[in-house]
Formats: sequence, C-alpha cells, structure tokens
Amino acid sequence: MQTQADVRHDWTEAEIQALFDLPFNDLLFRAQTVHRQHFDPNEVQVSTLLSIKTGACPEDCKYCPQSAHYDTGLEKQRLMEVEAVLAKAKQAKAAGSTRFCMGAAWKHPTDRDMPYVLEMVKGVKELGLETCMTLGMLKEHQADQLAEAGLDYYNHNLDTSPEFYDKIITTRTYQDRLDTLGHVRDAGMKICSGGILGMGETANDRIGLLKQLANLPQQPESVPINMLVKVEGTPLENVEDLDPLEFVRNIAVARILMPKSHVRLSAGREQMSDEMQAMTFFAGANSIFYGECLLTTPNPETNRDLQLFKRLGINVEQRIEQTDAEQEEAITRNLQARKDDALFYDAVN
Repeated sequence: MQTQADVRHDWTEAEIQALFDLPFNDLLFRAQTVHRQHFDPNEVQVSTLLSIKTGACPEDCKYCPQSAHYDTGLEKQRLMEVEAVLAKAKQAKAAGSTRFCMGAAWKHPTDRDMPYVLEMVKGVKELGLETCMTLGMLKEHQADQLAEAGLDYYNHNLDTSPEFYDKIITTRTYQDRLDTLGHVRDAGMKICSGGILGMGETANDRIGLLKQLANLPQQPESVPINMLVKVEGTPLENVEDLDPLEFVRNIAVARILMPKSHVRLSAGREQMSDEMQAMTFFAGANSIFYGECLLTTPNPETNRDLQLFKRLGINVEQRIEQTDAEQEEAITRNLQARKDDALFYDAVN
C-alpha cells in the first residue's frame, strides 16, 4: 500500500516516456493496479460546472470561445446574481453532484467582484456541496479571502507544457499560472489543475504537461484532462484530431504519476463513445463533470451518464468528511477485506 511519502515529485521525462512506450494492455494494467491501491475502482466523483460570467475575456487562449479576441458568436453575460447561482447549485445537488464548480471568464477577479463571489461560495457550502471556482489569476489576498469563505478547490489549469504554452496563450505566462497555484496552496485550499490535449502539441508536450503537474510540491487533488473541443472562430478550429487511444494512454500515465489524485474526464466527453469513456475509467479516470454544458461547450446529458454508470456498475462517489489518514485506513481495511475476492489481483506482490 503506497503512502503519501511514496508519492513522487521527481519524475523525469525519460521515466514518463517509458510509461508511454509500454504496450497498451500493460500500461492499463499498471494504471488499474495503482488506482485500486487508493480508490474504489467502481466509484466516480461527480461535479457540476456553471459559468457565472460568460464571454468578453481579455485572454487570447486559442482554444477558448470566450476570448474577446475571436468571433465565435458567443453571447456575453455579466456576473450572475448570487441567488441564481444558488438555484443552479440546488439543481446540481438534486441530480447527484457532490461538487459545484463556478467559472468566470476573467483574466483575474477585481476587488469589486469579490464580495459577490464570496457570497456564492458561502451559499453553496451551506447546501452541503463541495465548492470549486475558476476565476483566472489570483492575488495573495484574494486567495486568502476565498479560503476564509470556505472554498474547497480552486481550478487553474496549466493547459500544456512550458515549451508549447506560448503557441497557445500570450496574455499570461506559465509562471503566472504557477504563481496562482502557489497562492492557492498557501491559503490552504485544494488544487484542481490539469490540461488540454489535442491542441496540436507533440507527444513530448503531453509528457511535459504531466511532468509539471506530478512534480508540483504537492500534487493537485483533482487533475482534469480535457480533450480539445474545436469551436468555429477560434484559431484551433481545424487542428487535427488526437487519436482516442493516445488520450486513454494519457489518462493511464496521469493515474500512475499522481496516484492519490482524482483524474477527471472534463471537456470533450461529448465526442467520446461510451466504449472510450469506459476505457478511460479502467485507465484510472474517476471524476467527471455532470450536466449538459461545460461553461460554453456541450457535455453528455445527465441521463446518458447515469445509463452508462448503470451498464458499467459504477456508483457515484459520496462526499467523505474524513482526514487523509482516516481515508487511508479505510482503504486499507477495504483492500484487506477483498483479498479473497476472485476478481482482485495484487499485481505489486
């Protein structure tokens, strides 16, 4: 059984390349073995994502329909009222979500916006949901305010490798993103950080992204792996599709590198077959976004997700109010109880 001390932060590119070079079946077997050491293999954490402020973003991210730099026909919307956000959160909880994520198309929030954002956090917490926000870059005092309001997670993706980054975004630096993650950690919040695959990056760039995430001083608790959704009007609308099996390989390698993190299937699920999604769950993905829309792009409808879960025998992970040590002990007990199960095989021993 791995412990927190066994989680590595010194992965090399050569080691990660060696994982990608494994035969597909061997890679998935290894990823599934790691996954079973830390999670129930038949549970998936479910989140709902709501855009609380849409469009007119000053950033020039080449994949994003919300950027003011591109004409994608997206209707701009001002910051939602707090009560409207809480109504959406209630609907999400009723549909089975355990975490409610709120995203605003900002380069960074202004101090004028913060009181409204903080009230949203407090209100969603009172509903008994975990809270997550993505608001762009944060200053130290803003991270402290969000933590004090009770925000559980802050999402800030690295998007891609440091080497490919300036081919996708020029309005903020890679270090800007790392600095925001540092402010979030210093404030005591959990991190949700991942990237986007299929933007025209090389295999080395995908290795570089996973290396950056795995070698952070503390690995993200949640790692969203997005498949690019090509939107007309953005510079990436005609980029070549990524091989679905390559996407699954990235899920498996992410699971091995970050064994205690939730690896989330995020944007791009609308384009995935049920069979491909099932394969990603076997590769170690254990979190999804629920609902019909991810910010501004399509997502499989809730009923379709529930039907797939039923076919696969997957349950929705319930929110756990336990310390890491208590969770570790519970997992150990669960593994011991399953030693005689004919379906369980400890590949480590």
